[in-house]
Amino acid sequence: MSLNEPTTATSDEATGLVADELDVSIDASEVSSPETAAAEPEVVPSTLDASAPADDGGPAIDPETGEILQPAVVDAEDLIAEVAPYDNPADRPGKWFVVHTQSGYEKKVKQNLEARTSSMNMEGRIHEVVIPLEDVVEFKNGKKVVVSKKMFPGYLLVRCHLDDDSWYVIRNTPGVTGFVGQGTKPSPLRRREVETFLTVKVEGEDAPIRKGKPRMEYELHETVRVKEGPFADFSGEIIEINEDQLKVKVLVNIFGRETPVELEFSQVAKL
Repeated sequence: MSLNEPTTATSDEATGLVADELDVSIDASEVSSPETAAAEPEVVPSTLDASAPADDGGPAIDPETGEILQPAVVDAEDLIAEVAPYDNPADRPGKWFVVHTQSGYEKKVKQNLEARTSSMNMEGRIHEVVIPLEDVVEFKNGKKVVVSKKMFPGYLLVRCHLDDDSWYVIRNTPGVTGFVGQGTKPSPLRRREVETFLTVKVEGEDAPIRKGKPRMEYELHETVRVKEGPFADFSGEIIEINEDQLKVKVLVNIFGRETPVELEFSQVAKL
């Protein structure tokens, strides 16, 4: 090359010079032609895109506030309460026995027995004293009302570990006339009987109350007495109950013939 000839750098040489000046290393694989850039558009993952990477197990973030969402904490006791809100009285410690009392004094006898149990330190053997109740439909002033009544007047249910000491405390409680059972040995209630007489201890109640469909005050084939009207003081058998009209049909013996008479609930009474 002649010294007087102008120096012309090739494109490769120019590129190398520019790279040297900027102290930058250029990789040919990083340089793409306009055609390549157009064919390979940039892909931005979207949270709505099903092809986006799955959650990596990190904390959940509220998309609106950007705050980290705390996982819901479930209390095991709440789950138990939802699954089994009621306890079965047949599963409680001890066995259930039927105690006979003076009729009309069930509540007083219950209080006496509970007081003796406490004063004689027998809480570990005598656990529970219950007056079994049931819901009964009655009609007062022409309206249907549901009231709780004693299921077995003159009887209490006692849950205890029965031995000589607990037997003595119960048997000698004022108002108690004895245990119910075969012979001289008290017989505990069977599981089915316990579940029938006592089902649920409702929160806020003093004793378990049998819950279910309230029974009618009067039942079919029950003998009742007519209180008022032309057939006052007659008695007869109920052969039909009309709950909607608050009436019963009673088979009354009139002049030697049984005649069905329709009466209102307020006109009859239990014998």
